[in-house]
Amino acid sequence: MPDESFFRPDEKGAIGKFFAPVAGYGVTITSMFEPTVTEQYPFDPPVLAPRFHGRHRLNRYADGLEKCIGCELCAWACPADAILVEAAPNTPEAQYSPGERYGRVYQINYLRCIFCGMCIEACPTRALTMSNDFELATHDRTSLIYEKQDILADLQDGMLAAPHPMVEGTTDGDYYRGAVTGPTQSQIDWVRENRPEDPTLNSATVVKEAQR
Repeated sequence: MPDESFFRPDEKGAIGKFFAPVAGYGVTITSMFEPTVTEQYPFDPPVLAPRFHGRHRLNRYADGLEKCIGCELCAWACPADAILVEAAPNTPEAQYSPGERYGRVYQINYLRCIFCGMCIEACPTRALTMSNDFELATHDRTSLIYEKQDILADLQDGMLAAPHPMVEGTTDGDYYRGAVTGPTQSQIDWVRENRPEDPTLNSATVVKEAQR
């Protein structure tokens, strides 16, 4: 008959019994000689992954029109019910996005948002993306309900502030395919006639008509 200790895996040999009192310190001792990985946040900015899911952003086309068409697909896709969208029709006097509608109301409740990214996957026009901005902490809960103006992308150099007509001779499909690369002279003239005080008139860059 073999020794009964042969069938007991918890039985330690002589060497195991000798090092048993300090075996628990093995990880601690080895980590003492490794480089420190502590990040000095907020004094040093953290290194984020390029596709980090942070605060949302509503994007614009190159001529300044908004990409959001108020379809509400992002709100339907949200598993946390954190998004509220209300659409309104575009008119010749107030064209905010290509096509028939734009997002008049756009709210994101960051008290509910889980930053899963399902909303940006559902967006058909790539209007909604997620930035690397993650610093949302506040002492006021109501300030965590972001309105449209809080997440709408800033106007870049050369853009013309909406509302203004679409590029002449284009459809919303031309915008989706990237045919519009900036405002045209006709758009600038329309804004100058209807909103002569608009500050983007001084920085808008005229481009050629879109090629379809």
